Amino acid sequence: MVWKRITQKRSWETPFYGATVKIHEPVGVIGIACPDRCLLVEFISLLAPAVIRSNTVVIIPSQSHPMVAVDMYQVFDTSDLPSSVVIIVTGDRDHLTKYLTEHEDVQAMWYFGSAEGSKFVECSSAVNVKRTFVNYGQSRDWFDNAQEHGEEFLFHSTECKNIWLPMGDIFAN
Repeated sequence: MVWKRITQKRSWETPFYGATVKIHEPVGVIGIACPDRCLLVEFISLLAPAVIRSNTVVIIPSQSHPMVAVDMYQVFDTSDLPSSVVIIVTGDRDHLTKYLTEHEDVQAMWYFGSAEGSKFVECSSAVNVKRTFVNYGQSRDWFDNAQEHGEEFLFHSTECKNIWLPMGDIFAN
C-alpha cells in the first residue's frame, strides 16, 4: 500500500521539497600565462581577481619583458600577502604552460597567447579535468572599459557549488 500512497498525492503536494544554497568557493591553484602586450596592466588585471577570490596563483609574466613582474614581487614580499599566494615563474611561456597544464595540483589554467597554445591547453586539461580560460590568439584591449575584463576574470576565479537541503517526508499524506 505504500506505493499507492505515493502515487495518489494531491496536485499541489510534492513528496519532496527543500532549499538550495549557492556557494561561491575559490578554484584553488590557478596557472596564468600572460600575453606580451601592456606589461603591467595585463599582469595586474589577471592576477588581482584571482588573488581577491582567495586563490593561489602561479603566473608566467610577459616573455619579452619579465622584469616588470619580477619587480612586483618585491611589492608582494613587503605587503601583508602570504608568501605562497603569488608565485612568479619566468621563462618560455609555452614550455612552462605545458608543465602547469599537466600538473595535477593546478586546478585551473588561464592562457593568453597563440591559438595553437590555447588549443593545447584545452586538450591537455581534459585529461585531469582542469578548468580553462583561453583567448585563442585574439588580442584584447586592456585599456578599454567597455570590455568589462574585471567581471569576466572574477567569474572565472570562483566555482559555484549548489547544496540541496531536502525537507519533508516521502510518505506524507
